[in-house]
Amino acid sequence: MRMSREKMYGRLLAEDAAFNGRFFTGVLTTGIYCLPSCKARKPKAENVRFFPDCSAARAAGLRPCRKCHPDDFERGADPVLETIEALVAELRREPGRFPSVQALVRRSGFGATRLVELLRQHYHATPAELLLRARLAWVRGRLRCGKAALAELAAEAGFESLSTFHEQFRTSTGLSPGEYRGLREGEPFVLTLPGDYSLAHLRRAFARDGESRSQRWKAGEQVLELLLPLRAGVIPVSIQLLDTAVRVSPGAGAAAADMAELHGRVAGMLGLEQNAAGFARLARKLGFQRLVEGREGLRISLTPSVFEGLVWSIIGQQINFAFACTLKARLTALCNPAGPEGLVPPPSAADIARLAPEQLQPLQFSRQKAGYLVAVAKLVADGSLDLESLAGASATRAERTLLAVRGLGPWSVNYLMMRALGFADCLPLGDTGVTSGLQALCRLEERPDADTTRRLMSPFSPYRSLATAHLWQFLQAAPE
Repeated sequence: MRMSREKMYGRLLAEDAAFNGRFFTGVLTTGIYCLPSCKARKPKAENVRFFPDCSAARAAGLRPCRKCHPDDFERGADPVLETIEALVAELRREPGRFPSVQALVRRSGFGATRLVELLRQHYHATPAELLLRARLAWVRGRLRCGKAALAELAAEAGFESLSTFHEQFRTSTGLSPGEYRGLREGEPFVLTLPGDYSLAHLRRAFARDGESRSQRWKAGEQVLELLLPLRAGVIPVSIQLLDTAVRVSPGAGAAAADMAELHGRVAGMLGLEQNAAGFARLARKLGFQRLVEGREGLRISLTPSVFEGLVWSIIGQQINFAFACTLKARLTALCNPAGPEGLVPPPSAADIARLAPEQLQPLQFSRQKAGYLVAVAKLVADGSLDLESLAGASATRAERTLLAVRGLGPWSVNYLMMRALGFADCLPLGDTGVTSGLQALCRLEERPDADTTRRLMSPFSPYRSLATAHLWQFLQAAPE
């Protein structure tokens, strides 16, 4: 409560979740108290009182808001989130029980509008998108562990027609269902790209880190060579860009059990599940054709592993990308020294956890950054922080888990969620690429501050991750 009334009212208007619990807002005209982030209609300043806790608000004769549930937040409970997470878990287990979005709404116990709001907030998806992803994931799991007929699997998952199933499966995976089932140990496979796919931007993404010791872009051959960490170990992989497809060739060590995971990692690097067309339609509807013109098919290329994304999110704090690449290369060399010609595995959590922060400072890591990196690696190495499980969690749960880790602030967490976990509605506040892009896009006299950035990006929800990617590209020349 050591804040001015003006600052607290400003945080209320900005719906700033970072101040939840630091104070509570009471509205005298309605008799309700809320969290600062509450989405309810904003009261006039003269009608607001601020309280240090819920008991003080209740003592003033106010009652808790039914939209943001401040009492639940104060005691660490979140029944609405838990209800939504249970609903999504049930959907993923048995998608065939939900033949339509309406069935999902009925099972939720919420109204249709409220469910749309909650799924966008907690899962960064519309009900229809979540339903489709659950069906496709369920089928992928069955294809790799059984021999049931495709028509039978499609019907059991809830697809209305076999043709729709085949089309949506290929769009999200780059393979037909039969090709996915036929993935074989160590054999190359070819992923067909959507018709609007921007290979030029993928090429730029693959070539960005020219200092990497774990991957190498060969421009003449249009091939990315990398050492890819899988659960069973690190395997060499080459990804060749073709005209309308990508050829993936695993090297030695890729067992049959690894092929589905390998496919998933590469599909993530290609951004195949991202709704690029949906974002482009939204941008045009909002009058921002300039933002997507010439790159309607732009996707976010995810990092090869979640831990690598975590490393980038810490290394990249408050420095430019070129220097971040230099630090990443030095870290890799320290953990896995090798000759100049050969690739070496990217540092694992165990590799970094064995280091002392003082070993990183001669490499030009700041003392603070070195300490954060080693401490976080230790959490991952000993299992205290399960990064892989966060990809299947709700975005809210993932964000809260990561924000509780020392050294990970809002920018780092949103960068990690967007670039490594694949969440669709992230906003890395304070990112200079975003603010510079918004200044040019909206023709502002100066770069927007955090509140203005949040307000300008709000209409792009639930696709703010793609909006961020387009803003990063907005002031750059088009790739060749």
